[in-house]
Amino acid sequence: MHVFVTGASGWIGSATVDELLAGGHTVTGLARSDASAAALHAKGVQVRRGDLDDLGSIRAGAEKADAVIHLANKHDFSHPAVSNAAERAAVQTIGDTLADTGRPFLLASGVAGLTQGRPGTEDDPSAAHGPNSPRGGSENLALEFADRGVHSVSLRFAPTVHGTGDHGFIAVIAAIARAKGVSGYPADGTHRWAAVHRSDAARLVALGLGKAPAGARLHAVAEQGVLARDIAEAIGRCFDLPVASIAPEDVLDHFGWIGNFFAMDLAATSTRTRELLGWTPTGPTLLEDIDAGAYAAH
Repeated sequence: MHVFVTGASGWIGSATVDELLAGGHTVTGLARSDASAAALHAKGVQVRRGDLDDLGSIRAGAEKADAVIHLANKHDFSHPAVSNAAERAAVQTIGDTLADTGRPFLLASGVAGLTQGRPGTEDDPSAAHGPNSPRGGSENLALEFADRGVHSVSLRFAPTVHGTGDHGFIAVIAAIARAKGVSGYPADGTHRWAAVHRSDAARLVALGLGKAPAGARLHAVAEQGVLARDIAEAIGRCFDLPVASIAPEDVLDHFGWIGNFFAMDLAATSTRTRELLGWTPTGPTLLEDIDAGAYAAH
C-alpha cells in the first residue's frame, strides 16, 4: 500500500514510518524543511515538500496515495486558534480529496478531555465540534467523512507518548523541575495521565491501518493513568531534586502554560482497541523511562 504521512519526521510520525516500511508499505512523507526531507529520504521514503498551510501539497499527496495518515500538528499552545484552524483545514482537504474512494484516512487525536471523573473509553465521543473547538473539531470532522465514502479512523494518543528523545509534555515538566530546583506536582498529585511508549504507539498506527473499521476510535494507551505525584517523584529521583506539592493557586505561576494540562485528570482505557487490533504494549512504562534517564539529556 502507498501511504501518505503528514508529520512523517515527527516524534510519533518517524516511528510510524519505520513500522510502515517494515510492513512492506511504500511511504510518501510531507516535509517542511531540508533536514526533515533528508531524514525521510535516507529511510527510502518519497518526499513531498510542504506544511500544514500548504493545502495544495496535502491534496496532491492524498490524491496519489492508497491511504493517508495525518499526524502533523502545529502544537502552538501560545496561539491555539492558529493551530486549530490549520488542523481543520488540513482534515477538510484530505477528507474532500478521499471522498467516495473508500481509502483509509487515519488522523491523530487525543484522549484528553473525553470524560470527567472516570477513564475515557473508545465509546466516548469527542465533545469538540466546529472550527473554534480544540483541534478545530478535527476528529468529528474526519469521522463524518465516513458517510462520504472515506474509511476514517481516529488515533487517540495518550497525553504522553514517551521515550528517549521525547520533547513533549514530560520533557517540559522535567525542564521546569530543573529550572525551579524542585520537582513539583499540582495539589495532592492524585490526578492521572494515561501514557504509552512511542514504539507501542507507532505499532498501533500500523495495525490500525490494516485492521480498524471505518468510524473506529483507537486508544493508544498502554497505562490507564500514572499519578502526577509519581511522575514528579520519578523526575526528582532522576535529577536528585526535592519533590513538593504546588498549591492550586500557584500552579500556573510555577509550571507556566503546561500547568493547565498537568493539573488535569487524563486517564483512559484501551480495552476495545487491544481486542480489535490484537495490540499488546510491550515498551517500558513512563516511570521506567524516566528512571532510565530518557529525559536526562534535556
